[in-house]
Amino acid sequence: MMRSTGIVRKVDELGRVVIPIELRRSLKIDEKDPLEIYADGEKIFLAQYKPACIFCGSTTDVVHFKGKNICKSCLKSAKEFASNSTAS
Repeated sequence: MMRSTGIVRKVDELGRVVIPIELRRSLKIDEKDPLEIYADGEKIFLAQYKPACIFCGSTTDVVHFKGKNICKSCLKSAKEFASNSTAS
C-alpha cells in the first residue's frame, strides 16, 4: 500500500532528486545503494535493486557469474546438466 510522506522535492538542473535522510534511514537505504526506477503512466517508483537470476527470476542466493546473475539453485542444476551431458 502506498502512503504519502508529505515530502516534496524539486528536480535540480541535472535531473536529480534528493531522498531525505529520514526516509533513507527508515528504508535502510545507504549511500551508493542501487535503486531501480519504474514508471507507470505519470508515476515514478523507486525500489531497492535486488539482482535476479536470469533463468528463474529468483532474488535469493544470487551470484554474479561471467557477467550474468544466477541463483545457486540454477547454478547447481546447470552443473548437474553439464556433468550428465559429458557422461553420455
